[in-house]
Amino acid sequence: MASTSKRKSAKKSAKKQSKGGTKKQAAKSRTSKSSGKGARIQRQPKSPMPAQHQEKPGIESKITPKPEYEAPLYKGSGKLENKVALITGGDSGIGRGVAVLFAREGANVAIVYLPEEQSDAEETQSAVVAEGRQALLIAGDVRDAEFCSEAVEQTVREFGKLDILVNNAAFQQHQKSLEDITEEQFDRTFKTNIYGYFHMAKAALKHLKKGSSIINTGSITGLEGSKELLDYSSTKGAIHAFTKSLAQNLVEKGIRVNCVAPGPVWTPLNPSDKSAKDVAEFGADTPLQRPAQPEEIAPAFERKIMNAR
Repeated sequence: MASTSKRKSAKKSAKKQSKGGTKKQAAKSRTSKSSGKGARIQRQPKSPMPAQHQEKPGIESKITPKPEYEAPLYKGSGKLENKVALITGGDSGIGRGVAVLFAREGANVAIVYLPEEQSDAEETQSAVVAEGRQALLIAGDVRDAEFCSEAVEQTVREFGKLDILVNNAAFQQHQKSLEDITEEQFDRTFKTNIYGYFHMAKAALKHLKKGSSIINTGSITGLEGSKELLDYSSTKGAIHAFTKSLAQNLVEKGIRVNCVAPGPVWTPLNPSDKSAKDVAEFGADTPLQRPAQPEEIAPAFERKIMNAR
């Protein structure tokens, strides 16, 4: 399944510009001048967050407060002009932030997401269109190798090429003990988090050329471990090793492979996994005493691409 957004007529464009103005006003309200130097700083929600819980996979539009992804202080300069990016898990969270930032830099974007996340995907699509670019929506599950191959081919049919692959889709489920992790959970976590990356990279490779880029989303849990995320942390460690190995494998082709490994980030992944009480405390044990926002993580993905030049 896929739906595509095209450039609108002058009348519709004017309407979108009006809506965009409202968004810009809202974004501006989150910024203020820092003392003395005139530079702008951006306010972010602080912990504790409101106690809340959702069923999986988690819907971003239902989270309070909404994750911040618009990056109002980030100014695009055409660094990805006419590039094409495919982002798994691009409907929400970090994936949405990356999609919007890539579009602001000039890229068209294909977004892979689960069918249950349709409403989030459409909101991301609208955000990409508001940046003046096109968004292709592709619903499916990255655990399925055939789907991954078809998602890549749909992207190439729609946009004519593929320059950037962002492997970002993830599944996690906290468990107190190793004995609580079922084989079904273990299998789903690995099939989503590492098999999915493998399937997408393999399918994309024949379309990637010199100067192309693959970026994988890792995690601090893959570096430090996490006592209640045994299987998830293991997949993230595997992603880090997969990234390093694939980078060595593709270096002669001029294809860069990098990884971004965030700490706690305010996305649907945690409210759909943790208890309401734990969600309220999420990120409070970090140096900033709050979770990061997607708009704070997304620029790291853009920099990984620019470093490939």
